[in-house]
Amino acid sequence: MASIAFSGVSKVFPDGTAAVDGLDLEVADGGFTVLVGPSGSGKSTALRMVAGLEEASSGTIRIADRVVNDVAPKDRDIAMVFQSYALYPHMSVADNMGFALKMQGAPAASRATRAGAVARRLGIGDLMARRPRALSGGQRQRVALGRAIVRQPQAFLMDEPLSNLDAKLRVEMRAYIARLHQELGTTTLYVTHDQTEAMTMGDRVAVMRDGRLEQVDAPQELYDRPANLFVAAFIGSPAMNLLRGRLEGGAVMLGGQSVEVASDATGDVVVGIRPEAVVIGGPLELEVLLVEALGSDLLVHFRTEASRVTVSDAFDGEDDAGLESRFTARLPPDLRVQVGDVLRLGVDPRRIHLFDPTTGLRL
Repeated sequence: MASIAFSGVSKVFPDGTAAVDGLDLEVADGGFTVLVGPSGSGKSTALRMVAGLEEASSGTIRIADRVVNDVAPKDRDIAMVFQSYALYPHMSVADNMGFALKMQGAPAASRATRAGAVARRLGIGDLMARRPRALSGGQRQRVALGRAIVRQPQAFLMDEPLSNLDAKLRVEMRAYIARLHQELGTTTLYVTHDQTEAMTMGDRVAVMRDGRLEQVDAPQELYDRPANLFVAAFIGSPAMNLLRGRLEGGAVMLGGQSVEVASDATGDVVVGIRPEAVVIGGPLELEVLLVEALGSDLLVHFRTEASRVTVSDAFDGEDDAGLESRFTARLPPDLRVQVGDVLRLGVDPRRIHLFDPTTGLRL
């Protein structure tokens, strides 16, 4: 096993596009770090640079204590799992799983033994004679994982490996990969655009935007203490309510109504309130716009006079005038509520997040 480290790594493509900008990040030996961010954030490019499929424009990439910038992909001792599975269609499951070992010159008997052991661990031991076209999506993904595991590499690189699966299979495979990591303890760098996937799988999550690292931390810390407005809006489902307000004397004014906060500061702020931090009964009096029944709870959307802040405008000071200002709350499923009702709501002051409206940074 080995750590993975980016030191000031940038990638600029020939057309001038800066895909990764000064990335500093370390994946601990045996750790599971998830790179998450929207499309175009640079997460897959960063992964491909570790694999040697893209060349870094500047900076240093290390696997263990070895600088690998100029090391050929085949000599980096890593295994990659792709979104597309990348299985050889003319080969059986057994041959697909043992192909890398064959390229290393391993004897046929050894290849069969190692591939069989991994296949049994993955629950595909009875599929070894089949070809990929005869497998379901989940089975193909297990073969792709098995092909990586059988090599016993220093690190696994996984690029959106579950995005081709349906919702139920994604949940199953998330748990499967997390359990495999616990068993194998192999250093893993995992890329996804799905923040739920990131939060449930990684022991550390690195949030990227426009090629830059916004925050890296344990999943719960990202949720509890987002470093800026982008992380606050990106992490959590449904998304955090972000509203413009003004701090005055231990309270924040939100469109003519005030809520107590754990701060003595004064001035304009962006207030962040997660839907699950809202309770029935309190100082906010809001009209119901929409009710979504999810079974386990209700998502209730309210009209608010406070200006809403979106991630795209959070750093340039402009409101999204085209969107109605809403406030979302996650409430108990037995609550009897309908459109047009007015409810009184409260929020624990300790669960209110405050951000600088100019820089977007946490206060």
